[in-house]
Amino acid sequence: MKHIEQQALATNSPETYWQEQAELVAWYKKPQTILSTNNDSWHEWFADGELNSCYLALDYHVEQGRGAQTALVYDSPVTGQKQKFSYSELTSLVAKFADVLRAHDVSKGDRVLIYMPMIPQAAIAMLACARLGAIHSVVFGGFAANELAVRINDAEPKVIVGASCGVEIAKIIPYKPLIDEAIEIAVHKPKNCIIFQREEVKAELKPHRDLDWQEQMDVAVEIPPVPVKSTDPLYILYTSGTTGKPKGVVRDNGGHAVAMLYSMKHIYGMQPGDTFWAASDVGWVVGHSYIIYGTLMAGCTTIMYEGKPIKTPDAGAFWRVCAEYKVNALFTAPTAFRAIGKEDPQGDLLKDYDLSSLKRLFLAGERLDPATYHWLKEKTQLPVIDHWWQTETGWAIASTPLDDGSGNIVATKAGSAGFPIAGFDVQILDADGQQVPAGQQGSVAIKLPLPPGCLATIYRDPQRLISGYLSTYPGYYISGDGGYIDEEGYLFIMGRIDDVINVAGHRLSTGEMEEVLSSHPAVAECAVVGINDSLKGQVPLGLVVIKNGITTSDEDLIDELKQSIRNDIGAIASLKKLLIIDRLPKTRSGKILRKTLRQMIDGQEIEIPSTIEDSQVITELSSALLNINKA
Repeated sequence: MKHIEQQALATNSPETYWQEQAELVAWYKKPQTILSTNNDSWHEWFADGELNSCYLALDYHVEQGRGAQTALVYDSPVTGQKQKFSYSELTSLVAKFADVLRAHDVSKGDRVLIYMPMIPQAAIAMLACARLGAIHSVVFGGFAANELAVRINDAEPKVIVGASCGVEIAKIIPYKPLIDEAIEIAVHKPKNCIIFQREEVKAELKPHRDLDWQEQMDVAVEIPPVPVKSTDPLYILYTSGTTGKPKGVVRDNGGHAVAMLYSMKHIYGMQPGDTFWAASDVGWVVGHSYIIYGTLMAGCTTIMYEGKPIKTPDAGAFWRVCAEYKVNALFTAPTAFRAIGKEDPQGDLLKDYDLSSLKRLFLAGERLDPATYHWLKEKTQLPVIDHWWQTETGWAIASTPLDDGSGNIVATKAGSAGFPIAGFDVQILDADGQQVPAGQQGSVAIKLPLPPGCLATIYRDPQRLISGYLSTYPGYYISGDGGYIDEEGYLFIMGRIDDVINVAGHRLSTGEMEEVLSSHPAVAECAVVGINDSLKGQVPLGLVVIKNGITTSDEDLIDELKQSIRNDIGAIASLKKLLIIDRLPKTRSGKILRKTLRQMIDGQEIEIPSTIEDSQVITELSSALLNINKA
């Protein structure tokens, strides 16, 4: 198969392979040095190349005659607004906002913190930073003031770009008070705040510091992109759920551009003029890579959707967007489709929309359980491609290829993230760092060097890159996930290594148990966590959310689910307790807060993460989970 040949080339001759892929980029100065090592003993890609990421995403396409093509669609069911921006229009707006930033002393290497909802101005601000060579750090809109202050102190931004509010279904969240409080708490004080005033809430601006977005834009002129080195930082992105000292993943410009263009072509199969929708948020890595940079660099139309998979207005929301804008590929998290499946188990709302343009579905962010995979395949009749990556890598480590090189479709496997992408030499290692046989679980590691586009460093803390990712197995990047590679080369990610529990000396994967539970037709989604047990060390606890319209009694359903665990995994994995609950606590990006669940069950004091989607769910679960352990 072609992907096996590419993997061999990228592994055996990484410089040759990536020099060829670098031809995808319109460099200002084409690199001659492909792979090198920096002063922190970390590898760099294309070190002597020069480019500008904003130019690649916008101006380049105008020069190629695509100026009239739609670059960005804004669709906001929560406010009823819809807008389209051509490549020419978006280039003009970004070039002007770059001038606004420049007028307030922002230049190459300076940091700009962006704290905005899913509105076009967030994209404009990000691209304007890239145009200047400034480093943006996007913080998910609605983060608590203290979390925002921690990031202000670490990034030390010269300017904060914000909006007056965010809108969540029917709830308006004023952002400006959070920004004001964060600046009050922070040691570092930004020079200016530029605030986009939304109609829903008008923010009060502080004299001499705060500036009105539109007033600044009215007097701005368009300025050209600034050339930067390949190794110059494009952005800092703080990983979700950080505690104490924040972990700012730094992305470079050159390697990132190569990875974005390579992945849009080879992983997602997108061509200029196609419409690609990453249903995520610019506050997360998916939003950086595939709402903004990758999609626009590839000359595609991207969609910024300010809504939810359900309740804006119903579980047909995603299908409506796909039909209305003729989306060719949709990329979202499994939790989005589990929510849709819970509300509309039979997929009836699919029938209301013309999805003939939709070619394939991509899922990432957490493991795609087989039940959701099969539901999606059955209801949509489309290829459903699970793929695996991390904030740190910036793009997919593994995916199922679009074809085998001869035009034949490569089969996907339920529960598998596909095959390692060329450049990611994925290996499964045991505790001693030795490779394990096919089918055996271990730590998922990537042999160095990592390909272009992965983290360049941890901001202001290069030692943390070594201690956090490189010291466990010398010569390898440790992903923190456990899994296995089967006899055919398919990679299975079974969850974080700390989601393996030890029951009476037997190491059991909670991911496997979740797979069994979620395969039951009544289950919408589930989580399994280990809880302390005086006799066995740990025992599993199952938490299950059931689909709408299920008539089986809770007691019968619990008995069935417990029996299925015994049948499929064995008596050793028998659940101590299984609870049917209304909803699971999740981050806004859709990850289930398993660590928080374990703390609640063990009676530990928990600090509700600022990334949580709805803190009320913690309150609802607390007493029930505490009672579990007492029992």
